[in-house]
Amino acid sequence: MDSFAFIIHPIDPKRDVTRKYPLLGKWLPVNAIHFVSRFWPPLYLSHITGARSAATGKEKEIEGWLIAVPYTAPRMLQLSPQEVYRKIIAAGRMAEELGAQVLGLGAYTAVVGDGGRTIAQELDIAVTTGDSYTAAVAVQALHLAAARMGIALQQTTVAVVGATGAVGGVVAQKLAREAGRILLVGRRRARLAEVGAQVQACAQGEVALSLDITDIREAGVVVTVTSAGGNLVRPEHLRRGAVVCDVSRPRDVSWQVAQARKDVLVFDGGLVRVPGAVDFGFNYGPPPDMTFGCVAETMALTFEGRFENYTLGKDLSLEKVEAIEALAAKHGFKLAALRSFERQLDDAMIDKIKLQARRSNDNIITK
Repeated sequence: MDSFAFIIHPIDPKRDVTRKYPLLGKWLPVNAIHFVSRFWPPLYLSHITGARSAATGKEKEIEGWLIAVPYTAPRMLQLSPQEVYRKIIAAGRMAEELGAQVLGLGAYTAVVGDGGRTIAQELDIAVTTGDSYTAAVAVQALHLAAARMGIALQQTTVAVVGATGAVGGVVAQKLAREAGRILLVGRRRARLAEVGAQVQACAQGEVALSLDITDIREAGVVVTVTSAGGNLVRPEHLRRGAVVCDVSRPRDVSWQVAQARKDVLVFDGGLVRVPGAVDFGFNYGPPPDMTFGCVAETMALTFEGRFENYTLGKDLSLEKVEAIEALAAKHGFKLAALRSFERQLDDAMIDKIKLQARRSNDNIITK
């Protein structure tokens, strides 16, 4: 049976450590968890079973394993890339011993250093960050959400926060083909100019650049995908009726937005439904039959028997994004229902947001 492994790590230290070690998660303070994470070895979490694809005509089944690198996200940002590499490579060696043929890098393990290239050089199995399918699914979800809110991308400004990153850059290129105007937001002026030139080559409308997050108030649609570590997008940054796709983990969008802005639609990017009766064997965040785009990319490659390095580095190509999107569709991966801050968004919830956005606008006009 073809097989894969996927590396995850704690995002919310207390919550995620509790999932594996209930007592430690309950009693250890966050600072202690950050400290201990530096010395803890990679952890075997679970055996993944039940994922099946009908694309081959014989209901091909694959298996996999979840492995945890115990570093928290803040810890990875504090440590040198070389030290983080060592822990990820050790997790990769565990994957090899389990029999995995391809390894996916999740969350910050895909971001650190050179985007997986060094990891791939040190291992004897294929490696992917999964960022290509993450980008594809984010755009799919954005189309769905914008349509539900009655927003035509061709008639609005679309902002991409974190446009200088791997996922942000290729998402911007895909959206630029149809956006009336696209606003690229990043932190480094020189890199932002490079990405702007790439986006301009496929844009149908104006391409604007900004180093200021507050400029996203101009946008009817926002995609945010950074490694900023949370609370980047706040209530005052968003216009009425905006649609916001948050691809980042930890989230870029503050919890205050959900509490204070009932007139904007914020949803998680990158969640897909897995074909078959999948059992991940461990609660790592998504609902039982769903997973993140990065995990789905690893699984789709396994279904196809493509045991080769796929998405690596900081520059993603549109060709690879579209190729893995087609491959995932072939094997039965589908965009999951929109979710926002751990809850599914049904039609009634979205209609309520639309109504609140109209009321807010009416109040301003009346005044």
